[in-house]
Amino acid sequence: MPTRVPLLIVGGGVVGLTTALFAARHEVPCLLVERHPDLLLHPRSRGLSPRTMEVYRQAGLERAILDAAYAGAGFAWRPVQADTLSDAEYGVPDEPAEDDGSGASPCGFGPIDQDKLERLLREEARRLGAELRYHTELTGFTQDGQGVTATLTDRAGGATETVEAGYLVAADGFHSPVRHDLGIEVDGPGPLFTTMTAIVDADLNPAVRGRAVTIAYLQRPRPFTILMAHDDKGTRWVFGTGYDPRSESLEDFGDDRVADMVRAAAGLPGAQVTLRPQIPGTDLKVLGFPIGAHVARRYRDGRVFLAGDAAHVWPPTGGLGANTGIQDAHNLAWKLAMVLGGRAGPGLLDTYERERQPVGTLTMGQALARFGARMGPEGGPPLIDYGAVSMGYRYPVDGGGDTAPLLPAELRGQPGTRAPHVPITVDGRERSTLDLFGAGLVVLTGPAGQPWAGAAATLEVPVAGHQVPAEVAAVYGLEEDGASLVRPDGFVAWRSPSGVPDPAAALGAAVAAALHRPPDIR
Repeated sequence: MPTRVPLLIVGGGVVGLTTALFAARHEVPCLLVERHPDLLLHPRSRGLSPRTMEVYRQAGLERAILDAAYAGAGFAWRPVQADTLSDAEYGVPDEPAEDDGSGASPCGFGPIDQDKLERLLREEARRLGAELRYHTELTGFTQDGQGVTATLTDRAGGATETVEAGYLVAADGFHSPVRHDLGIEVDGPGPLFTTMTAIVDADLNPAVRGRAVTIAYLQRPRPFTILMAHDDKGTRWVFGTGYDPRSESLEDFGDDRVADMVRAAAGLPGAQVTLRPQIPGTDLKVLGFPIGAHVARRYRDGRVFLAGDAAHVWPPTGGLGANTGIQDAHNLAWKLAMVLGGRAGPGLLDTYERERQPVGTLTMGQALARFGARMGPEGGPPLIDYGAVSMGYRYPVDGGGDTAPLLPAELRGQPGTRAPHVPITVDGRERSTLDLFGAGLVVLTGPAGQPWAGAAATLEVPVAGHQVPAEVAAVYGLEEDGASLVRPDGFVAWRSPSGVPDPAAALGAAVAAALHRPPDIR
């Protein structure tokens, strides 16, 4: 008999693991399959935005992430430009000083390598009951109105298995076989170049000479070369440079050649350079990554959803790729849980694409603008503040409305925006209003909002009620008898004016609209 599971996740990188984590937190049994035998050791993304840290705070992982961080409080990302790392003077990318949103958040920037983050996610997802299988590949699937039938192949032994799933989330990366099988096209500039990367042990302190460098954009040995610090001692680095797959292959980059390229990039001909393996149990030392920019025209096809790089890609400048994919997963997981649990109508799943695709388009443009500023040639739309891109994006609400991104300080409880952070005291502990959200819907009311709490208790769908002081309510744009309905992902679904004559009817209608279900009639 085929294995049956409500949710099948394809791809075991940071986005797939985050999907599994939040599905498990919402008590959705899930199976994740990953074609590689283990997680990569390559750091790839090297930091989490404050908004992404809020996502993981909701999962109880904020402290673990900070404990595994490669830097402490006050860390600042310092990109520089030069011909080689030994240059007497460094250039600085022509980018405005930016607000990352930490001033409007209980969280700061999370300086953690992606490989370390993925290990934390894997451990927690498994602890919560998610099933994760490595060296297992999706080799075919079909779908109908009832579910997805998938063929999984054990890459070690060749055995196949049939899995029947209610839904499939494709987090299978840049090339996304699932997206290609569905025939979903993409929009954007397309491929830009291909880069090879290696993790190297090399003491480059004689080149840096005590200067603050987190990533250097270099012209030697060829344009589009980077050296990114992988420790705080200046002795381990990520090296990357562009190459043309039409005339070169990864096999051309042996240890000696890569070591020579690192010496050229550092401007240190005599440096000792050693390459490190990038997958546990293998001797794979060099990886290739395509760099491009596109956004899928559709994020959903029936019961299949695209997330992370399967849905959108752009250059890594600005660190916006993994952060956006993580937030895709966070947006989708609670919706799948609500629909699978019978608490929401199937139309709720349509909002995933409607909300996340515009975020992908906005972020692609900003990543291209930052790529042009740091590595050239310049291009893309004008730069907007990083905090507006990473935290201030807005989801469309019924009836339209403005969806232009806001600065983090401008988030005041507007429907379609991430709910504001306000310090509060809960059970004698200093917390954030954001800590009230995550498990289900929440109605937040002012000090005169008892009728809203009473109305929440009568609804068929569980809605937690919280009364907050007038000064907190004011930050959410509420009068003392007003109310705000907040989704599990911390976004405001609805806001009520003062003086509503029938709170039960108003809240019932708001919950029904937020969950795409018939009105809750009492």
